[in-house]
Amino acid sequence: MSAPERIICLTEEPTELLYLLGEEDRIVGISAYTVRPPHAKKEKPKVSAFISGNIKKIESLKPDLIIGFSDIQGQLAKDLIQRGLNVLIFNQRSIAEIFSNMIILGNIVGKNKEVTALVDSWKREVDSLQESANRLSDKPGVFFQEWDEPIITGIKWVSEAIEIAGGRDVFSHLQDEKLAKNRIIQANDVAEKNPDMIVGCWCGKPMNWDWVRNKPEWQSTTAIQKDKIFELDPSIILQPGPALFLEGIPKLKEIITSR
Repeated sequence: MSAPERIICLTEEPTELLYLLGEEDRIVGISAYTVRPPHAKKEKPKVSAFISGNIKKIESLKPDLIIGFSDIQGQLAKDLIQRGLNVLIFNQRSIAEIFSNMIILGNIVGKNKEVTALVDSWKREVDSLQESANRLSDKPGVFFQEWDEPIITGIKWVSEAIEIAGGRDVFSHLQDEKLAKNRIIQANDVAEKNPDMIVGCWCGKPMNWDWVRNKPEWQSTTAIQKDKIFELDPSIILQPGPALFLEGIPKLKEIITSR
């Protein structure tokens, strides 16, 4: 069976990986939210947001494989499947699953050795960082905020990334909750955890610094008292693909060690 020649990527991470593998010519459509690599947005037709997609445009591009991510794209995937299109939806939640899914995608396009080499290099870097983190006796408590109303804390790979970078996720007990609705917390919960720092990464919009700084329930927390508030670009930490290892975890380490 030959590898797919006309691939549509409904999220950014398969686009980035295919470019890294030198297989960008297979891509015929991408998400409008794509920022990595920067030139992809200029070269490829934009066919989807995150939840929705232009079905007619996708059909017109005659894809032989459509790749998406998460249960949130379930309805879009169903609509495409009902039109007889081949759809592959990944639902990775952990760093191990991210690595595994990248291997699968690399194998699909016939780049077994290349993708394995990439993933192995990132695994070595993660292992090295984890070893360093394990030697730390005092890890700062980190509250990672993924959304404001309601307040949502980080998905599993983000919680793992915090630990790898030398921090302590104050809501790590929620990391196995696969659905965002199950990671909803209250403002008072944050106050009780008293994080040393707050890292905002609001999916789809900039963090509102005044909202964070002036949250009444948080005024006595160490993070607010010491003004340890940071913002991370969602494209490097909330995309479960190469960006997490190339920029996301290193940037998170830079933030955590800045205290």
